[in-house]
Amino acid sequence: MRIAVTGGIGSGKSYVANMLRERGIVVYDCDSAAKRLMLSSPAIRKQLTEAVGADAYLADGKLNKAAISRFLLASDENTKVINSIVHPVVAEDFLSSGTQWMECAILFESGFDKLVDKVVCVTAPLETRIERIMKRDSISRAQTLEWINKQLPQEELVSRSDFTITNDNKHNLSNQIKTLIATL
Repeated sequence: MRIAVTGGIGSGKSYVANMLRERGIVVYDCDSAAKRLMLSSPAIRKQLTEAVGADAYLADGKLNKAAISRFLLASDENTKVINSIVHPVVAEDFLSSGTQWMECAILFESGFDKLVDKVVCVTAPLETRIERIMKRDSISRAQTLEWINKQLPQEELVSRSDFTITNDNKHNLSNQIKTLIATL
């Protein structure tokens, strides 16, 4: 059985994934894998250079984040282009990893929900999420809300998931994870 952990920005999905790792569960991190593969995959490198231009990568071989960001922010179509290049390689990497669990911020948007049998959504109250993001990223409330509003609403994530973990500093996370693992 393959299981995904998802949730909106600031919900604590990475924190929950780390708690799973502490219990000996290997969790594939889609964000880290995408960054790694954008550097190591010749196919991604070639396609990104074709889509973004010669400045997609720096002279030292590292990704030119500024150029990629400019390309992404220019249009929704550009975002789709980048995703169409990176997502299939990440999906293949996950499937060939033998890992049962994945952490994925954009599970439904990327279509990665089709790679798993069960989905766990980590939730938190909006104000808690805002505080976490502002503190973590040192950004304003307005910037934080902009990031939150770019993602699927938390209610939609919950409705499309099989399990919910509430990360609100009130409900015991450890007990919720223990119950989740026992249920699965």
